[in-house]
Amino acid sequence: MNKIKRIFLIVLDSFGIGNEPDAADFGDGVCNTLKSITSSNKFYTPNLEKLGLFNIDGADWAKKTVANPAASFARLQEASRGKDTTIGHWEIAGIISEKPLPTYPEGFPTEIISELEKNFGRKIICNKPYSGTAVIHDYGEEHLQTGALIVYTSADSVLQIAAHEKIISLDELYRYCKIARKIMQGKHGVGRVIARPFTGNFPNFERMAQRHDFSLEPPRETILDALQKNNFATIGVGKIFDIFAGKGISESLGINFDNTDGMKKTFAQAEKNFEGLCFVNLVDFDMKFGHRRDVDGYANAMTTFDFELGAFLGKLKSDDILMITADHGCDPAAPGTDHTREYVPLLIYGQKIQSAVNLGTLPTFATIAATIAEIFSVDFKTQGKSFFDLIRKF
Repeated sequence: MNKIKRIFLIVLDSFGIGNEPDAADFGDGVCNTLKSITSSNKFYTPNLEKLGLFNIDGADWAKKTVANPAASFARLQEASRGKDTTIGHWEIAGIISEKPLPTYPEGFPTEIISELEKNFGRKIICNKPYSGTAVIHDYGEEHLQTGALIVYTSADSVLQIAAHEKIISLDELYRYCKIARKIMQGKHGVGRVIARPFTGNFPNFERMAQRHDFSLEPPRETILDALQKNNFATIGVGKIFDIFAGKGISESLGINFDNTDGMKKTFAQAEKNFEGLCFVNLVDFDMKFGHRRDVDGYANAMTTFDFELGAFLGKLKSDDILMITADHGCDPAAPGTDHTREYVPLLIYGQKIQSAVNLGTLPTFATIAATIAEIFSVDFKTQGKSFFDLIRKF
């Protein structure tokens, strides 16, 4: 039987492989997340190499190409006007965003802050682009003394609210974020409103794991909606549910601790009998290492993932496909703390997939959605074009 039953789509959050031609338009110079982390002695990825990671266009600098890679592979260029998680995932799911989501390099305008304070019933402090760890260090004491909420942003299209667990309960913080999400619409429709709870005492405040993203709804249907309408499973692991504001997701499995917990949940799905898509986001690469410009940490996290990947490959059945990709870059050796505008890798593996097919450089992440639509024979319109006929064995 030639039918493909399950697709596991794993997004290595921020795993870019080299700056795109328009990187300067996004404030970036030469950047290459993959190249930066290979400089670390913590980097060891034999399974990704066997699949063909270093056979991808533009990765020849590593001199790690293999003669017969086990997967087919491509380099994907982002067509959307952005370099953030929301726009990257939307494009993977079939939506090209021709206009960037709003950002606030000078902080949010007075009318927004006034509206938020009125609806929160609390004052706001900070209102600047800030590192998440630095902001609680610099404003945490004032927050504890006054009860004012720490509202900040970044280079991404986000509004973040930080609050200490002793002052604001998680439920209350989430309620404030839901209020902010309703306010941040239209021209102020940021991609995400993010709850950032923290704990501890000055100067050793620590962010808590109960971060929660309240995303803008995708402007139109994604491949997830198309699959769900046709009774396929759409399982989100990690922050997939948040990124798509729950649209098109039939089951959601949050990650409680780290990437390893995410892979454990993905392993568990591989043991189950379902037909459809398991869409996984592993955020540690970006959140814990990319933004913090921790080259060794990023490299070590990739080494850990590669070890887990080796075991996961053995769990795949004959009618499964594994796709590994990313949503943007976050070069830990680049200046600043922001995402970087980069190409991303795509590896496609399975018993029904040809090995060693170089698809070259494809013009949009949306080729993934188009290919998934063709594999499952669902009607879905996207600017991406399916590459399934180029890699299928049947």
